[in-house]
Amino acid sequence: MNRRKRVFVITLVSGVALLLMGFTSVAVRDGRLGRNIEILVSMLRDLSLYYVDEVDSDKLLRDAAKGMVSSLDPYTELITHDRMSELDLMTTGKYGGIGALIRADSDYVRIAEPYRDCPADRAGLKIGDAIVAIDGEDMRGHSTQEVSTKLKGDPGTTLHLTVRRVADGTMEKINIRRERISIPAVKYYGMVADSIGYILHCDFTDGSSAMVRKAVEQLMSEGAKSLILDYRENGGGVVQEAIKIVSLFVPAQTEIVTMRGRGGEVKTVLKTEDEPIALTVPLAVLVDGNTASSSEILAGAIQDLDRGVIIGERTFGKGLVQSTMPLEYDNYLKFTTSKYYTPSGRCIQSFDYHNQERDRSKATDSLVSEFKTAGGRKVYDGGGIAPDIVITPKVITNFVAMVYAAGLVDDFADEYFRTHEISVDSVEKFAITAADFDRFVAMVGDRTFDYDRQTHDIVLALAEAVEEEGYGEELTNDIKNIASRLVDDRNNATMLRNNQALITDLIEEAIVLRAAYNDGVVRYRIADDKCVEKAVELLSDSEAYNKILSPDAQ
Repeated sequence: MNRRKRVFVITLVSGVALLLMGFTSVAVRDGRLGRNIEILVSMLRDLSLYYVDEVDSDKLLRDAAKGMVSSLDPYTELITHDRMSELDLMTTGKYGGIGALIRADSDYVRIAEPYRDCPADRAGLKIGDAIVAIDGEDMRGHSTQEVSTKLKGDPGTTLHLTVRRVADGTMEKINIRRERISIPAVKYYGMVADSIGYILHCDFTDGSSAMVRKAVEQLMSEGAKSLILDYRENGGGVVQEAIKIVSLFVPAQTEIVTMRGRGGEVKTVLKTEDEPIALTVPLAVLVDGNTASSSEILAGAIQDLDRGVIIGERTFGKGLVQSTMPLEYDNYLKFTTSKYYTPSGRCIQSFDYHNQERDRSKATDSLVSEFKTAGGRKVYDGGGIAPDIVITPKVITNFVAMVYAAGLVDDFADEYFRTHEISVDSVEKFAITAADFDRFVAMVGDRTFDYDRQTHDIVLALAEAVEEEGYGEELTNDIKNIASRLVDDRNNATMLRNNQALITDLIEEAIVLRAAYNDGVVRYRIADDKCVEKAVELLSDSEAYNKILSPDAQ
């Protein structure tokens, strides 16, 4: 063993010995801790010195740290210094870069969406442009993560890109100056019906409540008498931002959430502080299975205080609160410190988070507790916020997901956008024709498009099992006949036709995105959104709205 490595091992063992000294008081209470740390140190020493291949001791320790939290809840993790930009983005919604989403393709990563008025947009980058080189380095075969890392950097630094234009295939060199990119938490707001405003709030980063407040004030100045707050696909964020948003609609000093730590001890009670600006405005809050964390705190408070009607699907069920603790060398530990409880006293954490199990249907009635809202309505814990009005969403089939992932929708949208004029002012009414879809089917037929035929394979496996277990030839043949009836065509025009409605929606969204940015896509979606439609219907009928918020409705 060379001297440098020996010195490293001695230093490492000495460092861990100091760590053991820091754990002395705990180790006295639990002798197992000291023993297990000694075992860990011995393992690291022996692997570093005697393993058959050269090992990265630093990586071994990082893996050990990850393993330390792997049996806890899914939100506790080590955030290493090279991931600090992720933490910054999660909490602030800001990062240093050019302001664009990217996607993988067969050879080079492509621009998926330039943010309006950001450096990429001002430099003329378009959806579908291929990133051929960054600062002279060829990007062929690089992953989206690798390209993203190279695109990000300190604001004020210059990036030299070579791109292949989607419009005509020409190569072009572009210099872009990185900036501090701020991703807006409120992606869109506007009037969706007479006197009804709509706000799409996408995350709870620092300052997001101010954006929501501005949207509420603007819509009310335009004549909004009621509001739709859209929290679908909102995974949460900073809890204090949720409290500030609820404060817009309820009296000051209203209790919104209680946090309880180990043993159920109350750690924090969060109340609204500011005076409301829309105390009596009827509210409809839209939620789905990806509405989580701070979004659920907001939705749970609105429901428990009988302040509005919840519409959509049962929410995700993340009733845990995380804190971050700085570690040595610019690393952080993000770990769960408490569970939170809505104003009625319920915890909406889904069951058995150690195994990431969140199927409420498996819970028996004895595991679900009843609570009461401020007005006496019955609400329940047991995983997520159950909506007052259930709206079943469209289900994206595996086949449609694979069509989209293969880039076929984007390729068709690129071609369509090059050859058609799209009216930005009327994207809500945009639609492709049946002939357009025929061209899409023909395009797919010309490609090598392979997909997993899960149903076909499952049925064949069932036929084999039936045959092996001796159920008889007749039943085996019946099952094989079912398998033969399933379409077996790798470019499958029949499957495209079967999923035409879903695929058409994706194609139209992709085309609208190219013409009118993300806010255009939101306007397009709202025009045929069952949740928004139901919210508008309800908010237009005060009697029906008030009935849902009455205990008699249950």
